[in-house]
Amino acid sequence: MGSVWRHRLFWPLVTLLLLLAVNAAFNASFLRLEWRDGHLYGSLVDIVKSAAPLALVALGMTLVIATRGIDISVGAVVAIAAAVAAWMIGGSLVIHDGVPTHVSRFPMWLALACALAVALLCGAWNGALVALVGMQPIVATLILMVAGRGIAQLVTSGQIITVYYPPFFEIGNGYLLGLPVPFYIAAAVLAVLVLLVRRTALGLFIQAVGINPSAARLAGLPARRIVFWAYAFCGLCAGVAGLIVSSTVKSADGNNAGMLMELDAILAVTLGGTALTGGRFSLVGSAIGALIIQTLTYAIYSIGVPPEVNLVVKAAVVFAVMLLQSPEFRGTVAGWLRRPAATEPAR
Repeated sequence: MGSVWRHRLFWPLVTLLLLLAVNAAFNASFLRLEWRDGHLYGSLVDIVKSAAPLALVALGMTLVIATRGIDISVGAVVAIAAAVAAWMIGGSLVIHDGVPTHVSRFPMWLALACALAVALLCGAWNGALVALVGMQPIVATLILMVAGRGIAQLVTSGQIITVYYPPFFEIGNGYLLGLPVPFYIAAAVLAVLVLLVRRTALGLFIQAVGINPSAARLAGLPARRIVFWAYAFCGLCAGVAGLIVSSTVKSADGNNAGMLMELDAILAVTLGGTALTGGRFSLVGSAIGALIIQTLTYAIYSIGVPPEVNLVVKAAVVFAVMLLQSPEFRGTVAGWLRRPAATEPAR
């Protein structure tokens, strides 16, 4: 039991279960699932679907943080990818055989490929500044965080681009075997990453770079290359999340898409047990962290917390969970609990 209690995923899982229990206590139908129109309906399905974009961004962020970095530009990259895809797809109305039909401005595969390529380029830009130029990660990504919003608004001309092309909607709103397509996308990325870090030396390389970059370079590891591709992959994950977000709302808003997602991603990563000091990381934990944040958001709204204080409640819950995950805090509390018994006079 002691080893289970010390496992890095123990407290994230306990937190997620407690939040699910709170939701179930305030909403009798929260855990209910029903099959309708060929797929599952229910609050749990909604949470999984809504958490998918955040989980994708958190997975990319995990690798960056594991290398002692940080990427606060992912929200802007989400907006850029969404803007590029929405602009290229659009959806003009034409009459074909007397039937009004929406037609994409460019082939959808080309629009998706361009959006992901731009997102990958954004991540590579961050990686070049950090790994090759030697710029501090928070400064390097702050540049794209600010400029990225401007780029997204330039693509959208400062307007909200509405998409009218139905096949594009399947990315964010489609279902496969009863479950949302975004769930499969996030699960596939997670599965590939877990296989790579556990079945190859990549995981050890990332940990070595995060623990001591100088020692890793002296040991012959391509530390700069690993850092570069960690940022590039993080940008790619943000691009995929942008496609899901844009497809879900059937539009792209360069000003608001992905707003503050970088903060939620960092919270998800830390809630999942990844150390901000680098080295130790957990991809599964980051996915659980994304579910925690989305479940907490759902609980706040279902309980009826006023909108003006919901961020305070969210911060308080995250603060409490992080204290529970801290071995130093748990050790201090355990010492306080044992102290009265140790100082009690013998009879």
